[in-house]
Amino acid sequence: MIFTSINPYTAEPLAHYPAHTEAQTEKKLRTADHAFADWSMRPFAYRADCFKQLADVLRQKLDELALLMTHEMGKTLAESRAEIEKCAGQCVYYADRAEALLQPEDIPTEAQYSGVGYEPVGIVLGIMPWNFPFWQFFRYAVPALMAGNVTVLKPAPNVPGCGLAIEQAFREAGFPDGIMTCLLVDVPELKAIIADERIGMITLTGSERAGTSVAAIAGANVKKCVLELGGSDPLIVLADADLDAAAKAAVASRMGNAGQVCIAAKRWLVEAAVAAEFTGLVADLIRAIKQGNPLDPNVQMGPIARLDLADTLREQVATAQQQGALTLVGGQSNGTSFTPTLLTNVRPGNIVFQQETFGPVAALTVVRDANEAIRYANESRYGLSAALWTTDTDRATYLACQLRVGSVFINAVVRSDSRLPIGGVKKSGFGRELSAVGIREFCTTKTIYIA
Repeated sequence: MIFTSINPYTAEPLAHYPAHTEAQTEKKLRTADHAFADWSMRPFAYRADCFKQLADVLRQKLDELALLMTHEMGKTLAESRAEIEKCAGQCVYYADRAEALLQPEDIPTEAQYSGVGYEPVGIVLGIMPWNFPFWQFFRYAVPALMAGNVTVLKPAPNVPGCGLAIEQAFREAGFPDGIMTCLLVDVPELKAIIADERIGMITLTGSERAGTSVAAIAGANVKKCVLELGGSDPLIVLADADLDAAAKAAVASRMGNAGQVCIAAKRWLVEAAVAAEFTGLVADLIRAIKQGNPLDPNVQMGPIARLDLADTLREQVATAQQQGALTLVGGQSNGTSFTPTLLTNVRPGNIVFQQETFGPVAALTVVRDANEAIRYANESRYGLSAALWTTDTDRATYLACQLRVGSVFINAVVRSDSRLPIGGVKKSGFGRELSAVGIREFCTTKTIYIA
């Protein structure tokens, strides 16, 4: 099998990458297993030095790596550069803090000593998406490796170059062989890899369908997994909100990365008293977005990453219109180009209310009050995150507790942050990444008791 990366803006093939053979896969797993035996015994200071070197390599190669990412999946160069810089920051954050975050905890009992410690699980298999081909890897891998694990990355099939570039960056930073391995294999090969006794756990960021499949295989082999799956995040705007700030945040959240973001604000639930004004504000902001060649520094939005994804989005919008949604802005598309779109008159039951839309399409629903907003927000199979806009922060905190999601951002854009855990509930998956919670997800908790 050959993996081909295709420039989504030009539709031209960029490079061809042969899939790893069964023998090559076995060699990579064996090397990773041997590397774990040494890496897991290294002091935190040694691992930290490696990651600080990696941060330097990423910053030195920032333009090269950003260009590769833009070519392979279509985000603007500014977005690609920001992603590489975020990865470098992640390296430094955990290099400085991992040891403290994983300190054994003393728990007073009748024993002479009792407490818990955190130990690595072995090889972490990361099955990663294409929308943030660098950050999604670094998000889990830096804390996992600082905890003493090693990792095997299975990148999405349309960004193999990014996966191999990450492997090369680790090599240039001086990491021992096998600490980070990029594995180019097709989906059918994953079942045997997940089942391999050398794989300690699996983390996947992707679709609900992919997560369900991986979780079933992991469960059959009694292996832990962390899943970050789909999202249909609500953004609630109450009548007392700062409408200018809320409108800017809504558009930035929904339209960034051409709308291809799990935690984007996809459903806008706006209180009736301010719905007309808010709609006018976001419509003007959406119309002002400049699309085009993602290499152009003046362009704010590139193409959809693949033609099949754009086709799916077209079908969803057409169905939404048939179900009563009105297209206030945008709605035009050609190939992988999809104009930023605002759908209004979206009611519960509409396809864009029920399904995840992965592209620059916002669905606006008018609600009577905060109670209806919370009820509509929770009427989703997903529960990744939510945003809530109101000047009454005491009320906002009360309402946030009623939202069935993994994160609530009040008067702010939902984002991933090394200091805070991220992850969902319901069909958005389980487990957490980032923060102290996230690094411990990639550890075994061990109890020590001395009578």
